[in-house]
Amino acid sequence: MQIVCAQCGAKNRVPSDKLNHVLACGKCGVDLMAPEPFELDDASFDRYISGTDLPIVVDFWATWCGPCLMMAPHFKTAASKLATVKFAKVDSDKAKVMSQRYVIKSIPTIILFFKGQEVARLSGSLSSSDLLNWIGQQMHEKGIQ
Repeated sequence: MQIVCAQCGAKNRVPSDKLNHVLACGKCGVDLMAPEPFELDDASFDRYISGTDLPIVVDFWATWCGPCLMMAPHFKTAASKLATVKFAKVDSDKAKVMSQRYVIKSIPTIILFFKGQEVARLSGSLSSSDLLNWIGQQMHEKGIQ
């Protein structure tokens, strides 16, 4: 399985049976399976999304958006509960190319990616339990393990 480091962008090959362990990036040493959301931007987005074999939940948000700020702790909580799903945040004001590519019309918008492809999306603020339920339902419906 391949996981791109959110810190340095290095591609790391890791055994699937080690995903519940601390896995250090071979280049910079950061924990590849850290249970918190990380930032992506126009420069890092494609490399991470297309190079990571795990499901990735991306929150398109903005600093001025009240519902986005209210959802942020729930997004962080959800990230801490799903060890084999990565959680990323994209500031839609700073990542204009990605926001345009994915036609982000309202924020927050949550997109589930798997193997480089968008598989589901949802707009609006969610609690951590609602977010976890939505992710679980989408992964089940799409056959993502």
